[in-house]
Amino acid sequence: MIKGIITSMRPSHWVKNLVVFAALIFAQVYTDPDKIILALTAFIAFCLGTSAMYIINDVFDRENDKKHPVKSKRPITAGKISIPAAVAVAVILLILSIVLALYSNLLTVLALGTYMILNLVYSVFLKHVVIIDVMSIAAGFVLRAVAGGFAIEVPVSPWLLVCTILLALFLGFGKRRHELALLNAEAINHRKALANYSTPFLDQMISVVTASTVVAYAFYTLSPEAVENFGTHWLSATIPFVLYGIFRYLFLIFHKEMGGNPTKLMLTDVPLLLCVLLWLITVLIVINLG
Repeated sequence: MIKGIITSMRPSHWVKNLVVFAALIFAQVYTDPDKIILALTAFIAFCLGTSAMYIINDVFDRENDKKHPVKSKRPITAGKISIPAAVAVAVILLILSIVLALYSNLLTVLALGTYMILNLVYSVFLKHVVIIDVMSIAAGFVLRAVAGGFAIEVPVSPWLLVCTILLALFLGFGKRRHELALLNAEAINHRKALANYSTPFLDQMISVVTASTVVAYAFYTLSPEAVENFGTHWLSATIPFVLYGIFRYLFLIFHKEMGGNPTKLMLTDVPLLLCVLLWLITVLIVINLG
């Protein structure tokens, strides 16, 4: 049962919560021990909170997930964990996450609480509404970024929020496309919103957010705000990494028929992982030399 609970918590998905550290890096306070501790605490709070949401979502989705070739093997869906036990674990995780968020400040708790409410509404209703389902997921990433800024008490750049939501939309529509291709005629039985999606429509949406993400990031690196904050024009040197990362992901979606699990791709596709690491290293070098 313990193994099943850990699996249901989806620890591999905690990588999504690294967005919390974005404010720490771009505010250039990543050498301040106090700020690091606050950001790390917020990160752990979101890890526990998101795990609780995953468990709750599995409870809500267990009947539909039985029709999915992969999700049907999840512990809650497969009946390896009872519903009362799953709910109890989720409640404990929620309490722990709120306590940790309180260590930072009330605004961090507010961001975390908003994220949890959004996820509950998503599990019950929003996931069935075409387009809004993916936008809800993207909003969750924005709340992570905002929480990171709240935790260390620094303003979060609007550019960071725009780039975050566009990238999240890119990943979200890519995931919907994979689900549609994988499930075919059974797609509507797994997720009602998929009835209103089609491969050509999703391809258009992916094209729009792909272009928007690249343009928004390029504009940010060249903006007077970024130049003033970092004291350099060279942040634009990171644009090639963003381009390659997005192109590589598109290659995996369209030619390898992957994209159903963005987190897994980020951690297992070596070229993509190296691209992210090189982007981060370049960012740190540029802003430190500025």
